[in-house]
Amino acid sequence: QVQLVEPGGGYVQAGGSLRLSCVASGRTFSNYCMGWFRQAPGKGREFVSAISRNGASTYYTDSVKGRFTVSRDNGKNIVYLQMNSLKPEDTSVYYCAAYPSRAPFTIMVGQDRYDYWGQGTQVTVSS
Repeated sequence: QVQLVEPGGGYVQAGGSLRLSCVASGRTFSNYCMGWFRQAPGKGREFVSAISRNGASTYYTDSVKGRFTVSRDNGKNIVYLQMNSLKPEDTSVYYCAAYPSRAPFTIMVGQDRYDYWGQGTQVTVSS
């Protein structure tokens, strides 16, 4: 079992920044590719970003490229999502998730492949 807790989130004006954190406990954090997903009101949950076990590979959905940065600290069992130049359309509940990866560079986009999920944190961007 892996437990994921997401402190952070909040309210920010358009153009502002927020950093989300996801703290993991349980099994070895460095065995997991970590992903960020989001769900806006009335919409399905969508992929945002992912980072490989060793942190060397990252991937972003097109709408956040150049604005969001994912990183991880395996020594502290934390994954971050730095969000800059936020837009009202970024308003969503954001979730972190863990995918048990065999290879150190693997990135997983498919949300149905992730085994463990955080409770979600609300991000609201005002125009």
